[in-house]
Amino acid sequence: MRNLQTVAPATSAQTPPMTISMSGLSKVYRGHIQALRNVDLTIEQGMFGLLGPNGAGKTTLMRILAGILRPTSGTLTIAGIDASRSSSDRNRTQIKRLLGYLPQELGMYPDLSAREFLDYIALLKGMDNKQQRQARVEQLLETVALSEVANRKLKTYSGGMKRRVGIAQALLNDPRLLIVDEPTAGLDPEERIRFRNLLSELGGNRIVLLSTHIVEDVAQTCQRLAVLANGQVRFQGTLGELVAAAQGKVWLLTLPAGGRPLGDGNGELSVIATQHLGAQVQYRVVSEREPQAPTRDGQVASIEPSLEDAYVYLMREQR
Repeated sequence: MRNLQTVAPATSAQTPPMTISMSGLSKVYRGHIQALRNVDLTIEQGMFGLLGPNGAGKTTLMRILAGILRPTSGTLTIAGIDASRSSSDRNRTQIKRLLGYLPQELGMYPDLSAREFLDYIALLKGMDNKQQRQARVEQLLETVALSEVANRKLKTYSGGMKRRVGIAQALLNDPRLLIVDEPTAGLDPEERIRFRNLLSELGGNRIVLLSTHIVEDVAQTCQRLAVLANGQVRFQGTLGELVAAAQGKVWLLTLPAGGRPLGDGNGELSVIATQHLGAQVQYRVVSEREPQAPTRDGQVASIEPSLEDAYVYLMREQR
């Protein structure tokens, strides 16, 4: 994929850095189902990860930011524009002009080619000048490395190729805020890496908000993140700060084959990984205290936490 400087939105002294601010943001669906609870969060320019399990409220938050849903209560500003429940239609239109959105499931026309599909979406976005529209489509096809297959019908594309078409359509209006919801779910490792690299390159002069339950995607692309669970923000800060919170809580147990690490019976210990080594088995575990080896020849060592370890530790603490 080529250098993306030509497709990133220009900033100038008249264009302040992009910022999203929310305070006490809540969303309650019919039946008193509360998807978001008093979310306080600030997101600034660059890549930002929103991490959490399925059902945490991530998609609801993305849909509110994209203007598809209105929050029930709280305040929300995007680039200084009010997007709260009582915001005007004019405000919502202004925000949509700044926005590119790739939802979990993007509807496509399977009998159109990628080139035809992007041209059609560009028309829907008000790009009436045919020459400029076609130039933009060609530019984005090159950006997402689909130029050589742009005339193939979308129904012949792999899942990863369709996600790249999705990113291209989200970039048509050169957005200052790019929202991608679970973009790598179901992709093979090679396509996942390709997609993560593309997102990282796009994060220079805009906000790229990556919502996912896949810890590795955030670890490889973002420096700042928030963790959402049960509709609430459980953590916000840098990757280093989250990892530091699990310092001294991650252990490597080396036991004879067939041995199992001992907990206190109350879910004190979480096994992150198990590796069989012939006559021995190693367990990577998260525990508030040093776990006990069930046999005398077992070994226990404190080890440096990874982002995955820290995420599991945080979820344990919340429970």
